[in-house]
Amino acid sequence: MSVDPQQTSAPLTDDELRTLDAHWRAANYLAVGQIYLMANPLLTEPLRPEHVKPRLLGHWGTSPGLNLVYTHLNRAVRTRDLNALCVWGPGHGGPAVVANSWLEGSYTEIYPDVTRDAAGMARLFRQFSFPGGIPSHVAPETPGSIHEGGELGYALSHAYGAALDNPDLLVTCVIGDGEAETGPLAASWHSNKFLDPVHDGAVLPILHLNGYKIANPAVLARIPEPELDDLLRGYGHDPIHVTGDEPNAVHRAMAQAMDTALDRIAALQRAARADGARERPRWPVIVLRTPKGWTGPAHVDRLPVEGTWRAHQVPLSAVRDNPDHLRQLEAWLRSYRPDELFDEQGRPRLDVLAWIPEGTRRLGATPHANGGLLVRELPLPGLDTYAVPVDKPGTTLHEPTRVLGDLIGDVMRSTAGRRDFRLVGPDETASNRLQAVFGASGKAWQAQTLQVDEHLDRHGRVMEILSEHTCQGWLEGYLLTGRHGLFSCYEAFVHIVDSMVNQHIKWLRVTRRLPWRAPVPSLNYLLTSHVWRQDHNGFSHQDPGFVDHVLNKSPEVVRVYLPPDTNTLLSVADHALRSRDYVNVIVAGKQPCFDWLSMDQARVHCARGAGVWDWAGTENGSREPDVVLACAGDVPTQEVLAAAQLLRRNLPELAVRVVNVVDIARLQPAEEHPHGMGDFEYDGLFTTDKPVVFAYHGYPWLIHRLAYRRTGHRNLHVRGYKEIGTTTTPFDMVVRNDLDRYRLVMDVIDRVPGLAVRAAAVRQRMEDARLRHHDWIRTHGIDLPEVADWSWDG
Repeated sequence: MSVDPQQTSAPLTDDELRTLDAHWRAANYLAVGQIYLMANPLLTEPLRPEHVKPRLLGHWGTSPGLNLVYTHLNRAVRTRDLNALCVWGPGHGGPAVVANSWLEGSYTEIYPDVTRDAAGMARLFRQFSFPGGIPSHVAPETPGSIHEGGELGYALSHAYGAALDNPDLLVTCVIGDGEAETGPLAASWHSNKFLDPVHDGAVLPILHLNGYKIANPAVLARIPEPELDDLLRGYGHDPIHVTGDEPNAVHRAMAQAMDTALDRIAALQRAARADGARERPRWPVIVLRTPKGWTGPAHVDRLPVEGTWRAHQVPLSAVRDNPDHLRQLEAWLRSYRPDELFDEQGRPRLDVLAWIPEGTRRLGATPHANGGLLVRELPLPGLDTYAVPVDKPGTTLHEPTRVLGDLIGDVMRSTAGRRDFRLVGPDETASNRLQAVFGASGKAWQAQTLQVDEHLDRHGRVMEILSEHTCQGWLEGYLLTGRHGLFSCYEAFVHIVDSMVNQHIKWLRVTRRLPWRAPVPSLNYLLTSHVWRQDHNGFSHQDPGFVDHVLNKSPEVVRVYLPPDTNTLLSVADHALRSRDYVNVIVAGKQPCFDWLSMDQARVHCARGAGVWDWAGTENGSREPDVVLACAGDVPTQEVLAAAQLLRRNLPELAVRVVNVVDIARLQPAEEHPHGMGDFEYDGLFTTDKPVVFAYHGYPWLIHRLAYRRTGHRNLHVRGYKEIGTTTTPFDMVVRNDLDRYRLVMDVIDRVPGLAVRAAAVRQRMEDARLRHHDWIRTHGIDLPEVADWSWDG
């Protein structure tokens, strides 16, 4: 790899080498201590079984490599006065990152009882993977972290998300060789084609190859080095190698590699920012090869450990019961010469602290890892500018997401100077009718362009890549460092990030209990091209289950909204984009949809979350309803209102109440979800003893699960998607799943006492309409005229 001739770095002096090694040894000592010890932290007396934790939990194998990276990042930050953040992909290396945070003092600043002395060291050791303590991973409790590495695959996309629109930030990302085998990580290497060297920061990947995963060799560690170099160069990186197991040699090589990489990054940024270079940069990547479990026991019970998969977790597993293991552990700890590293009070000596940066330059104290400290209010415009006029419900149609696109486009404009809003999605911005944003910002793109291309922009803030994992990772990294965004996706394929949203929800739930973590902008999903309007793409594109998945998670974090029309979508989106520390899921259609509520009505209805649409029913407030027709979602709402209209015409004496639900969590009891209704409110809305026919956007059993404790649950009948789909007409989709207006009328007749006999003829007409529909679409290929041309006339 070429080095910028204007930037050269001298080799380490002997004093620099000595102090770097002292810091590294101290971090290794603290990492081992966290895994094993609950007393005698400085080994001031011979190690005894009672000094060792009864349950040994943690991961040693990756820790010495992470300690090496942390040590040399400290040197780079201090010598160059860098603004840096590190994403620790091997989250199993929690002991390493916690150890370094304690050494630099950021841990004690956040947790004052874990002082930087012997007493604090004892607390540091005891709390690790201990009841009432901290997790073994690089968790939200860890200062300087935006990434919980328990599930692998997302580190690099998180790093790129953090670098976007942070031009002065260096984001290093340690990628373990196990993580490097995952599909999400493989796709995220392409993020460098979207990184703007002018307006974005730099990402320095450090591929740490220690040879093994939990029990198997790592693929990238076993392929020939030229093949690995070809792979990394094919991704658009220039590799720099650091290989070895002799500490002094590795320190010298690592220092030179860091200097070379940072010189090259500075040169690339200067070329783009000062000289106007337009070619896509080839960013450096460091390939670090050190043994797994480096400096740990070489053999245990006559089996090799260091440099093998056996070093992954706890190399000495029977320390309390096996005297040989106890002796080995004490020898291992003393091999770091702790008396040279800590004084008699347990405080780190000056040699250990020589390279630690000051203040917020410390990796554990950077505000970029606590993004709520940096967040600015999003300048959202007033909704009346975008509201569609509704003089009479159900007579005009708009494409809800197209109107929302106008609002998002103006948000893009208003943040053009401050650059703290991004729209991400897998190649679907225009497909989802959000293309108005391109009037304010193009699509980020650093690779080759052709004359036929549209909306590509080297400085764009719309992010499209056909990898939902990468989109999610970018946005999470962006939000956690204090910026705002929206993820637009086809409803059926957002499931690809099920596991990622799990982790983000868990992260938010934990941070809500950490007073030092400032709230960050919410993760907002717009799910469109949804199940009921994927009739052209067919069964593979029909799945509304992401809502079920999300509502299984922490109630204090998750919110799900199903706006029935354009104005309610605007209101819900405005609320979601202003919110903090939530995962907001908005399901809204992109096809023409009837307008039901004015903007003022939409605001009130969305704030309420669920309510009676008295103009749609026939109870007139004079008596209790005979039946409640409830709906959630745009297509179910249309079918319920069409059913209400049929009932009005065919059974005018029937008192029908129409209830629309926007905020699906309102169905839960108040004690189970912050948005839930109390029983009194719920019973007043749905009654305790009247039939409720509920048309729901997704899988019907979700509604039963949310409402199972309600008094009137036995009267609740839910229609929704029953996993019956194909390529067909829009109305045939609802017919196939028994969600259509005719089926809903039949449900009312079947469930209201006395109607089965009195309204038999009406029921038969409804059944006939369904049969007629079946024949019509197979002859004409389109829906019945009375369906296709339907509108609400009260």
